[in-house]
Amino acid sequence: MTTTLTAPTLSAEERCDRCGAQAYVRVLLPGGADLQFCGHHWSRHEEALRPQAEEIIDETHRLDAAPADGTDQPQN
Repeated sequence: MTTTLTAPTLSAEERCDRCGAQAYVRVLLPGGADLQFCGHHWSRHEEALRPQAEEIIDETHRLDAAPADGTDQPQN
């Protein structure tokens, strides 16, 4: 399992599979399935999903970053 902390790969159009808020985490599962979560739902399901994940793209650090141009406002 790999956690990626590079340039954002999740756009503002990506939505949490649980609530529809902006997704900041993508979990890639065996067989190619993926799940997307807002920060809140990732914190609720992380413990159960982390051992099963092939890859986790975690951009929750962006929730604390203030956008320079007022776009891509964090929502979750």
